[in-house]
Amino acid sequence: MSIVARWRIVEMPDYVEDYPDMMEPAYIEFAADGSGEFAFGCVTGQIFGAGHGNNVAFSWQGNDEMDEVQGTGWAEIQPNGSINGQIGFHRGDEVDFIARKWTTSTAC
Repeated sequence: MSIVARWRIVEMPDYVEDYPDMMEPAYIEFAADGSGEFAFGCVTGQIFGAGHGNNVAFSWQGNDEMDEVQGTGWAEIQPNGSINGQIGFHRGDEVDFIARKWTTSTAC
């Protein structure tokens, strides 16, 4: 299984339950070319150098409440098909997350 997909962040143990979806549904996305993006709470970021496979490490740049931020992160596919990972802020917090592949349905 490849980590290349859009993943819905379903748990962030370090935050109160409703924070991750404060602005939009929390997610992290990995593209085949190593790029990607994520959003949770008031944080958005662009991912660089993620690669593909069962686990990835990446750097990122983005915004936290309109302040420029950057950092590193990682994600790893678990046996149950979810991913566990961490988004770290440069000289700051490390945020753990659990995500499941985001499947969307369309109305007929």
